[in-house]
Amino acid sequence: MSTSSSTAYHRPYRWVVLATFTAVAGVSQMLWLNFAPLITQLEARYGVGELEVSALLLVFPLLYVVLSIHAGTMTDRKGYKYTIALGSIIAAVFACLRIFNGSFYILLAAQVGIAIGQPYVINGISKLVVNWFGKDEAAMATGLGTVGMFIGMALGLGLTPPLVSALGFDWTMVVFAAIAVASAVAFIAFAKENDQLPLERDETENALTEIKVLLNDRNLIVLFILSFMALGFFNGLTTWLEPIVQPNGIDAEQAGIIGALLILGVILGSVIIPTISDKVGKRKPFLLLCCAAATVVVYPLCTLTGLSTLYVLGGVMGFIFLPGYALLLSITEEQSGPKRAGAATGMLMLTGNAGAVVVIIAMQLVKGDAVSWINAVWLMLALLVGCLVLGALGLKETFGRKVG
Repeated sequence: MSTSSSTAYHRPYRWVVLATFTAVAGVSQMLWLNFAPLITQLEARYGVGELEVSALLLVFPLLYVVLSIHAGTMTDRKGYKYTIALGSIIAAVFACLRIFNGSFYILLAAQVGIAIGQPYVINGISKLVVNWFGKDEAAMATGLGTVGMFIGMALGLGLTPPLVSALGFDWTMVVFAAIAVASAVAFIAFAKENDQLPLERDETENALTEIKVLLNDRNLIVLFILSFMALGFFNGLTTWLEPIVQPNGIDAEQAGIIGALLILGVILGSVIIPTISDKVGKRKPFLLLCCAAATVVVYPLCTLTGLSTLYVLGGVMGFIFLPGYALLLSITEEQSGPKRAGAATGMLMLTGNAGAVVVIIAMQLVKGDAVSWINAVWLMLALLVGCLVLGALGLKETFGRKVG
């Protein structure tokens, strides 16, 4: 790395840009999960069934699958500042629409709008990191960006019920709208592209051509399959955690604590493990470690009855597995190169969200009418073993790779 490049990558302002992204990414996740703890309350408020209320949450992964590629290719052509700003504005506008929530269908329309903005925010992370951070900090910076997403998830789940109790539903929507507007304004005001390292763009290459190039790369195909299985596993586990552990004598409040410790573990692990990966200069061994450790932990997490042990296992699962998500993003950028990092990230997120939808449904199907979720646990184990085998045999190391 030349002295000029090193100086450009290590400008202090990179932390301001990353912080503004972390904020808007976290807010997008928070707006997604606001209603997850309020399902029963919303059913009573609007006189609708559980299926209708669940649509407030399900529109996010569904629309992510539809829009992820477009968000990624737009990031490559227009730059991450433009695309993330666009997504944050869309989310803020529709968060304000939630204030006028007299009808359930207005609330649903607002959630659809926020869900449309989400991929345009999240898919910009790889392009931003490659523009502001060198190879020695890339995974760490990506990990910090994803930490914002998980903090946003935790706030959406943990902050909404006490706010509704203290302020009422209408004023809670005002508070979250204000947060969304503030984060969008902060990003637009303070985020900028690194003028010492102009982004690689190709305005002439259309989205279809870009996707064809990516799909001809065997290592990227392996990454996309890993994303499908790994994010499918994690979303399946977090979605069904309460009913999985309930037959083992764990009540809803205790399951909630396990979930909270899992998220706390994610936040810590997403900072520590990618940073170590940067220092060592390897990606693949750490990704395999994440998969192997989760394979060991998931069965006892889902079957043991000791509450203290389950709390520890929940934290360990979050700490060791989800940092693999930041590593997947870093490997994808290193494999695709800066020019196509947006589209490659879009494909990775598309397959991950598709996996989430498929695995969540599949776990319920394999469970069937039984009280026990053991068949679903075996399905999760199979996904993790598949990740481990495919990663070990099919994935090539990408750290320091020269992209032609």
